[in-house]
Amino acid sequence: MWSQDRYLAAYHFAARAHQGQIYPGTELPYSIHLAFVSMEVIAALRDEPGRDGDLAVQCALLHDVIEDTPVGYAEIAAAFGTPVADGVLALTKDESLPHAAQMADSLRRIRRQPPEVWMVKLADRISNLQPPPAYWTAEKVARYRDEAAQIYAALAEASPSLAARLHAKIAGYR
Repeated sequence: MWSQDRYLAAYHFAARAHQGQIYPGTELPYSIHLAFVSMEVIAALRDEPGRDGDLAVQCALLHDVIEDTPVGYAEIAAAFGTPVADGVLALTKDESLPHAAQMADSLRRIRRQPPEVWMVKLADRISNLQPPPAYWTAEKVARYRDEAAQIYAALAEASPSLAARLHAKIAGYR
């Protein structure tokens, strides 16, 4: 299903890459987010056999490395292979685009990847739909919820269990 050794290698790699970063709104290391996302993916893999668990779990642990650290595609490809690096790159926002175009671009690139990469995006948004920070305006909360609905609409077919969890999170997000 998935290899504990590959999980640990990806977790250590990501933890080193994100070293010193804090999970927004907490005092916790950023690696807590990676653990949450990978836990969502692992639970879905248990419910949905026949997936490439190593691809899904490694992408879950590494999904923010290119976007949030100095580590690049080539380093991920060298350590984990091209399919994992391709998945992580697809999960990375293209910050050269206007903010309003980034999600649609990201979803297009993710949809060209295997469904295991789609699962990571679903799991990432599930993890991110914690209660919003108190300083967010009602409009920002609504935009974030609408963006989650866009992710759901584009990727739900990849994983019934993750789609159901995301749908419930969207419904309760206020």
